[in-house]
Amino acid sequence: MTGNGGYFDEMHNADGSVREAYSDYCRWFQEQKTSLLKRKHAEAETNFRKTGITFNVYGQDEAEERLIPFDMVPRVITAAEWRRLTKGIEQRVRALNAFMHDLYHRQEIIRAGRIPERLFRDNAAWLPNMVGFRPPGGVYTHIVGIDLVRTGPDEFFVLEDNARTPSGVSYMLENRETMMAMFPELFMRMGIESVSDYPRRLAKSLAACAPSCTDGKPVVAVLTPGIYNSAYFEHAFLADQMGAELVEGTDLRVVDGRVAMRTTSGYQPVDVIYRRVDDDYLDPLTFNEDSVLGVPGIMDVYRAGKVTIANAPGTGVADDKAIYSFMPEIVEFYTGEKPLLPNVETHRCAEEEARKYVLDNLAELVVKEVHGSGGYGMLIGPTSSKKTIEEFRKKIIARPENYIAQPTLALSTCPIFTRQGLAPRHVDLRPFVLVSPDRIDITPGGLTRVALKQGSLVVNSSQGGGTKDTWVLKD
Repeated sequence: MTGNGGYFDEMHNADGSVREAYSDYCRWFQEQKTSLLKRKHAEAETNFRKTGITFNVYGQDEAEERLIPFDMVPRVITAAEWRRLTKGIEQRVRALNAFMHDLYHRQEIIRAGRIPERLFRDNAAWLPNMVGFRPPGGVYTHIVGIDLVRTGPDEFFVLEDNARTPSGVSYMLENRETMMAMFPELFMRMGIESVSDYPRRLAKSLAACAPSCTDGKPVVAVLTPGIYNSAYFEHAFLADQMGAELVEGTDLRVVDGRVAMRTTSGYQPVDVIYRRVDDDYLDPLTFNEDSVLGVPGIMDVYRAGKVTIANAPGTGVADDKAIYSFMPEIVEFYTGEKPLLPNVETHRCAEEEARKYVLDNLAELVVKEVHGSGGYGMLIGPTSSKKTIEEFRKKIIARPENYIAQPTLALSTCPIFTRQGLAPRHVDLRPFVLVSPDRIDITPGGLTRVALKQGSLVVNSSQGGGTKDTWVLKD
């Protein structure tokens, strides 16, 4: 069931025939003139430049801001595949939320010996200030991004969990808007689930988490670090689409025991803050005293139950890749069920036997920092030089607890549009999940990231990856 180079090709069977999910799309594609498709591809890029959808790349000498490349060939998922994925995602997100509550309360999972205490004791994302505190509605992880990879027709794995501040949803929405503007006939021809109501669903989900002191319709604000943040476009986009206020720390202050924002008619209480500011900078009175991005005293108001912060401070513990390696145990502990979506096999370098195996097989493995993100601090053994591998060997020996290793996965491929025609490239998928006290809402599709360089397995935008629209077909 594999296509190119032994990888599972999501569009084509091994014999070159088109898989059912893509049959309607391929028929349409073959009807199109190549010159028209090339023109549309150029149009899409122009549209993204005009909209200003860029991201900052830190530590690069060239452009500070870059356009995330967009590929106009959609990634198609059948209704049956999506149903299966949503069950697994929902199970995992429930377990993550229960895990966060337990970790900041009785720590039953540690008492039961299912995960070692060192995992949170040595974790920079662990916040003692959250111990014994239950957020409004009992929700810790209001917005979650679960990164998935596919290796076969029925083989999906969770690559990582993003429970702190998952980004990328603006690209999911803009990708769809661009595709609908360019190819409206395709959406008439094929039954595709909508993603455009995500901002409305986000606003509704956040409002459902408002504290009990809320008077009338909850006031929701998006807290951004400001225009120089790499995801500022997304912060402004979501605030606008939700009808929420976009605020910086200087726009907020504590007034009469509530967090209030500056308006033309004085300070108005805010009920829910969708914060895109890291824990360290949220409150200079509690965390980093030099921070000018946060709000002095906001943690006192939060712990008094007078404001909701989404996601809850301290949820970054769940993003840790060492914690990730215990997710099968975590899911089973809190749900009483086996995980519906498996993890990628993970070797913990902190454990002697695993460390020996990793050091002996560095050239075949992917090694990641437990706190790393964005494709940085990572070794992909099969594509790395001997010098790089030896440098990583020294790092692992010096700080084994800082690394995990995984096999190099045969990530599935989807075609991208090139000057020479369609060409397969590796992809992953980040579905976005909204959690409120009474429901878990998963947007049908998500952000497909694609490694645009031939043979590359790194899909991160900071490492040269692009994005494509994700279509979940209706039954």
